[in-house]
Amino acid sequence: MPRYVIMNNMSIKTSDNNPAAERRGRGRRPAAEVRGRVVDAAAALLFEQGLAAVTFDKVAALAGSSKTTLYKWWPSAGALAAEAYFNRVEHTLEFPDTGDIEADLRTQLRAFVQLLTGDGAGAVIAELIGAAQTDPALWAAFSASYSRPRRELAIAALQHARDRGQLRQGFNLQIIVDQLWGACYHRLLIPDEPLTLEFADELVHNALHGAGVNDRHAGPRGCA
Repeated sequence: MPRYVIMNNMSIKTSDNNPAAERRGRGRRPAAEVRGRVVDAAAALLFEQGLAAVTFDKVAALAGSSKTTLYKWWPSAGALAAEAYFNRVEHTLEFPDTGDIEADLRTQLRAFVQLLTGDGAGAVIAELIGAAQTDPALWAAFSASYSRPRRELAIAALQHARDRGQLRQGFNLQIIVDQLWGACYHRLLIPDEPLTLEFADELVHNALHGAGVNDRHAGPRGCA
């Protein structure tokens, strides 16, 4: 079970298998423990103070590590922040597989919307996306640790549904992903309309059932 410990007035989320407040005896700590401690410290700074607070100086001090270690593992503080974000939200965004693609998409998209609107992650990911436009290392880390794996999970779920006969052949699955999650990002970053659970449900319904009349489908189609 994840738990929180307080270090330097910051709450750090840890796991029982890798407690941030403990060392295994004396001497050098295992690399995995050090890395986990650093990522937990970066996540605490990121979610409590924002992206600007995630510097190697602050993370190293909070984690009880050296800046040399951080520079060895991450090309920039932004890249570390991207990994810390994914580490914090990974379990929340697990993709269900019940055999019902509409129910699974609705469950996953609702979890995504709840994360963005209720747990402080929305402001964090908006900062990461903005900063990534001028920080190639952050963008590469964000893509490698978060956005690309999330897309691949969704594509795999849609492909399995198509193999089960729940989706028609001939539709580009990449576009379906863009329609669903891209629309959520659009409302997060350009908040002219609210990002709600009802919106998530409508997205899934429209993506799977379409807006055409009498089952007519026009426009270019292609397989993913």
